[in-house]
Amino acid sequence: MSEIIPIGGEYYIRAGSSLADDRTRVLKHGDTFAVFDRWGDARPIGSREQGLYHGGTRYLSRSVLTIGGERPLLLSSNVRTDNAVLTVDLTNPDLAEQPSGPIARGEVHLSRTKFLWEGAAYERIQVTNYSRREVALELAMEVGADFVDVFEVRGTKPSRRGKLLPARKGADGIAFGYHGLDGVERWVAVRAKPRPLRVEDTRLCFEIHVPAGERRFLEFTVLCEPRDRPAVEVLEVAEAQGRMREGLRRSAGSMCRVETANEQFNEWLERSAADLQMMLTVNGDGSYIYAGVPWYCTPFGRDGLITALECLWVAPEWTRGVLSFLAETQATEVDASRDAEPGKVIHEMRGGEMAATGEVPFARYYGSVDATPLFVLTAARYFVHSGERSFVEQLLPHVERALEWMGRYGDRDEDGFIEYLRESPNGLVNQGWKDSYDSVFHADGALAEGPIALCEVQGYAYAALRGAARMMRALGRDERASELERWAASLKARFEDAFWSDRLGTYVLALDGDKRPCEVKSSNPGHCLFGEIVSSRRAARVAAALMGEDSFSGWGVRTIATGQARYNPMSYHNGSVWPHDNAIIAQGLARYGFKREAGRILEGLYHASRFFDLHRLPELFCGFRKREGQAPTQYPVACSPQAWAAGAVYQLLGACLGIHVDGASSELRLYRPYLPRFLEEVRIYDLQIGSGRVDLLLRRYRYTVGVNVIHKTPGVEVVTVQ
Repeated sequence: MSEIIPIGGEYYIRAGSSLADDRTRVLKHGDTFAVFDRWGDARPIGSREQGLYHGGTRYLSRSVLTIGGERPLLLSSNVRTDNAVLTVDLTNPDLAEQPSGPIARGEVHLSRTKFLWEGAAYERIQVTNYSRREVALELAMEVGADFVDVFEVRGTKPSRRGKLLPARKGADGIAFGYHGLDGVERWVAVRAKPRPLRVEDTRLCFEIHVPAGERRFLEFTVLCEPRDRPAVEVLEVAEAQGRMREGLRRSAGSMCRVETANEQFNEWLERSAADLQMMLTVNGDGSYIYAGVPWYCTPFGRDGLITALECLWVAPEWTRGVLSFLAETQATEVDASRDAEPGKVIHEMRGGEMAATGEVPFARYYGSVDATPLFVLTAARYFVHSGERSFVEQLLPHVERALEWMGRYGDRDEDGFIEYLRESPNGLVNQGWKDSYDSVFHADGALAEGPIALCEVQGYAYAALRGAARMMRALGRDERASELERWAASLKARFEDAFWSDRLGTYVLALDGDKRPCEVKSSNPGHCLFGEIVSSRRAARVAAALMGEDSFSGWGVRTIATGQARYNPMSYHNGSVWPHDNAIIAQGLARYGFKREAGRILEGLYHASRFFDLHRLPELFCGFRKREGQAPTQYPVACSPQAWAAGAVYQLLGACLGIHVDGASSELRLYRPYLPRFLEEVRIYDLQIGSGRVDLLLRRYRYTVGVNVIHKTPGVEVVTVQ
């Protein structure tokens, strides 16, 4: 039975090949990532995503350690808190025939340490003999390479493939090659130190002699070498490890530090910070936050912008990098094959053979309806937060092009709303963040036909227009600011008339191509709160709809409420719980004064984080009701780590604390700070306020939150607004 099934023109991985059945360990550095099983191996069975990837291609598909021809017994497996190193403890099974005679189970300990650096994977294996005699044992590393495109791993079969090249065996290892249809020759070289006893076609074989109570070491280096790029620098394992440590120190310095009195919450914070730093990838002259591993290890416009907004108060420099990259890659022409129009912000960029040859349209694809208004919104919020006038002035032409797209191409039928309709035959049918083929539908379950105007996109557009107007006014462009303010006011009035549903007590999911409302109760109106397009007289009803039992599972707000036509708690977008969705909703609730409701969402996701492997919230999980003493139900193939899931904790905490930074005036304002019961104390260190810094202690009392300034740069002001 195939593990990949087509549904509605898109491909899905069967749950039988899921992360829920086989926990994996993920490492990433730059454009290279690896997915291993808990033994530290990559095997082409079961969880088919395992392997070492670089630039959108899986280079090494098999890497399996054996001892005496057997698989070692697993003792423990963990990714270090900083996400940089995988450590695995193993021992031997009973081995009847070894060079030194039989070895009883548990006499030899194997410690594997694995990490990535600059296009290469490094491993050090420590072999320790705990028996009372010298042992001589056979170790082998089985290796293989398939050079499969990441889209083929996901299930999109190419019409044809390139040519595997003859393997090259040397004294210290083996290299595999492939000549792609894109004209690129790719090689992966596996080298060992000390040299193997034998180098076979797919195995490196060793005979290790270890005296009683002593230890020996093996080191492996796996180099990914695409011939269209500069050669990877060959390093000794120790040297690569030293460079990795220095890189980690630099990366950690880009964020402010947050600690609390709750150690389990701190573990969630630490893992989230490490995930975000891991996803931060040097791209051209700056850095960009890649979306997730394994399927989204590449720039995504929407994901990068939302993650930047989540983390704006924690690491504003990341937002600058995201905006710079998206400005450089903004569309300049109409190209239906890529769903591109001038001024539109990119959906995703892909390397790899299938993107380069056009088998998939995602080399540079623009099928997002929301990324462009989110770009304008993020630029405006970064300007307020940083006060960095010169950068925003450089960005302004790109902001204007994005605004032009919103008015000209985004509003396809000139009704004042931003809509989408797929032009590329191979592109995405739905182009909001819920981009499953069945995510936009009517009350009876019938799928909506386009052009489709999503409610949350109007919220993003409204916030973008207001933010751009404030930015223009600050830059002395008063006439343009007034135009944008009028546009925003008109959009808000139209939105109230067209999207409100008295029956639902909230806004409808969308309008279809005939302007019929998709009268479905969803999480999307929470994003309208975030964009502040919701009228003050209706905000309480929207909040109540989001926090009702049919929407709030106890862990978080479901994408679709129970009782709706296509509700399924195990679906991707029609009843599941997404951390980033909930973080946006919580910030929207907080903006309208619903701090307790925002706190309930924070508390629900905090409790969920305690049950997930490594305290890491995944991309999404199932929307079943929270049951006492039971963990949330995992979604089988959720990406983990995922950037916007990692950033959710910072947006949630920032929403509850009411953090607002005005960089130009070097002022931090805390609007009605609130802490839920499980957080008695929060400490924030090195929070950037304009060109200054501040350290804070926030303590929960019965009816209020106390704010104490531990240290601040001269000129920085801290104001609490109750």
